[in-house]
Amino acid sequence: MFHEDSFYGYLSLERRFSPHTLTAYRGDLSSFIAYCVEQQCLTSLREVRHLHIRSWVVSQMQAGQSARSIVRRLSCLKTYFKFLKKRGLIEKDPMRKITAPRMGKRLPVFVQESQLAALFSHIEFADDYGGLLARVLLEILYATGIRRSEASDLKINDIDFSRMVLRVRGKGDKERLVPFARYLYDWLEMFLEARKITFTGTHEPWLFLNRKGEKFSPESIYYVVRKHLSTVTTEEQRSPHVLRHSFATHLSNHGADLNAIKELLGHSNLASTQVYMHNNIERLIQVYEQAHPKGGAEEEG
Repeated sequence: MFHEDSFYGYLSLERRFSPHTLTAYRGDLSSFIAYCVEQQCLTSLREVRHLHIRSWVVSQMQAGQSARSIVRRLSCLKTYFKFLKKRGLIEKDPMRKITAPRMGKRLPVFVQESQLAALFSHIEFADDYGGLLARVLLEILYATGIRRSEASDLKINDIDFSRMVLRVRGKGDKERLVPFARYLYDWLEMFLEARKITFTGTHEPWLFLNRKGEKFSPESIYYVVRKHLSTVTTEEQRSPHVLRHSFATHLSNHGADLNAIKELLGHSNLASTQVYMHNNIERLIQVYEQAHPKGGAEEEG
């Protein structure tokens, strides 16, 4: 007995994990349990020891898994065994003796400002509801930096036109207010009118609806973004998160306060936001050379 179902229920109901994270945790835990049963011949979670977990980590490395992937899976196991101990299903937590492999910091991939300007000014969108939905979706993701799951969960009454802010539900069901610019105000009004005409009489609260009049899923948002970013960039990563990275990086490049970016992104701590400072090193060098008394001085013979 490994009590996977009660663990997934805990993640969903108590921890409020997103469907995307739940899917990832299911896959990670299923893989680990299969290893324990098939390779270690274990029949119960009470038999799991830290040596089994270490052996599993080695098998992951031998299979060519990256340190980042292994760290993510160990995070799942850490949450899992902590849950089991809290419920009294195990006496000792085998993860306490596990050290995650070190991994290098990966800088966020972002799209250049000129490329996004080309997307919104030179790329033609279909002249129908679907085209307008794609345009407004891309505008919102780049203008506010919200996640694709947060965009999917947006409701019409989350838009406060008087203050020009969106009420966004983030990780852990935490709400935050995100401002939007006047140009997006106009696009939203235009989109809502098209939505009203396309889906006459609908009572769906969601801002974005697919052609069937149902909630636009995070997966659908991913495909829309990837399709349109492919027209302006050759970066391998062309997901909605790239627009989120672009939003934060461009704000940082233009001198936005890091704490303000943190609040806009809905990060729980500043460490998650500081990575965007690495992307504007060229701007910092330029500022240094212009501002420091000896910044641009040539070295004397």
